[in-house]
Amino acid sequence: MVKDLRERIKETSDYLREHGVTAPEVGVILGSGLNSYADRIKNPLILTYDEIPHFHAGKAEGHRGQLIYGDHLGKKVLLLAGRFHYYESHDMDVSSFPARVLVELGVKRFVITNACGCVNTEFRKGQLMLITDHINLSGDNPLIGDNLDEYGPRFPDMSYIYNKELRDKLKTLAATEGIKLQEGVYTMFSGPSFETPAEIRYVRAIGGDVVGMSTVPEAIIANHAGKEVIGISFLSNMAAGVEKKPVTGEEVTAESLKVQDTFARVTDLAIAI
Repeated sequence: MVKDLRERIKETSDYLREHGVTAPEVGVILGSGLNSYADRIKNPLILTYDEIPHFHAGKAEGHRGQLIYGDHLGKKVLLLAGRFHYYESHDMDVSSFPARVLVELGVKRFVITNACGCVNTEFRKGQLMLITDHINLSGDNPLIGDNLDEYGPRFPDMSYIYNKELRDKLKTLAATEGIKLQEGVYTMFSGPSFETPAEIRYVRAIGGDVVGMSTVPEAIIANHAGKEVIGISFLSNMAAGVEKKPVTGEEVTAESLKVQDTFARVTDLAIAI
């Protein structure tokens, strides 16, 4: 018999508490090619996804499949180094489950990161963008099914998912360090195929600035529970049709190596503010 979602959340959370994960303040979800940030955590407790009940290890390149808990910038930080993407399971319950566990563990702030493609032709690959809003074109939603009333309402408001006050502070602090952060709307497709040029033209027409295959499920779960959310996108490539060349996963991985230091500085600011 498949255990219901409440039971699975409790079993996983109890397992993590028993292994020393207590009172995490900030949860950081690391996107493709950005997992090296996890090495900054001091006194780390490291658990692989394979050993955590009801977690799934994704197979996308650049995802370690580790949960890391420890001290950073005077706070207790819990990092998810890797995702189990929606396209790997076609099940939002599975892909958003780690975010639900972070909510149950008491995380107050979510820093959700990703690598994505530029739709906005004023943006350039290699930049970082703060997410102001999102468009969900995946065709699914992690809140479908019975509502877990103890975490949030049946019909959560989605007007202010990505905390504007924190976003403004982060942008100002980054500027003092010489880092220009773009701001824009993240658009989620299910993947795993990259988008077509026609789909990119559609996204541009409806107000999307970047495209990706993640982030939205975790942001919805965090918002449902009333948590602070900061979204940081690494602009790893120009989207299909913007440049006259194919989009490849190898390009995403290669570009991520060039932005590690800047990404780490911005993520540090997102944790500390």
